[in-house]
Amino acid sequence: MAVQLSVAVRNGRLDSIETTIGASAVLKIRTGSPPASCAAADSGTVIATINLPTDWMAAASGGTKSKSGTWDDTSADNSGTAAHFRVYAFDGVTCGLQGTVTSIGGGGDMEIDNVSVVAGQYITVSSFNLTDGNS
Repeated sequence: MAVQLSVAVRNGRLDSIETTIGASAVLKIRTGSPPASCAAADSGTVIATINLPTDWMAAASGGTKSKSGTWDDTSADNSGTAAHFRVYAFDGVTCGLQGTVTSIGGGGDMEIDNVSVVAGQYITVSSFNLTDGNS
């Protein structure tokens, strides 16, 4: 039998992600494939930089956690096709979380309104959820 965790433990693990990365986290949406891990160097071109709300994730419930507040960039940094993201500590350098980006309904780890970005464009993160395994 595989190890199973209670919902309370799964929620605690998810809530620790926001606590560890910290308040005032920075989201960078980039072109290309994500690096092998958060420990690897950044890759791709930064398309958007978003200073996330102080409380950027809702409290975990039922083993899942969703974005909190509005995540948008009023003026994209560069043109390109959004393909991955990284969430950094307040310093914009220390990566704590990364994943794929797709348009709404595309099934990426994060979904945005339009992955074909032109510099200066308004970008909105439509969906971002984390689900803890070991249920």
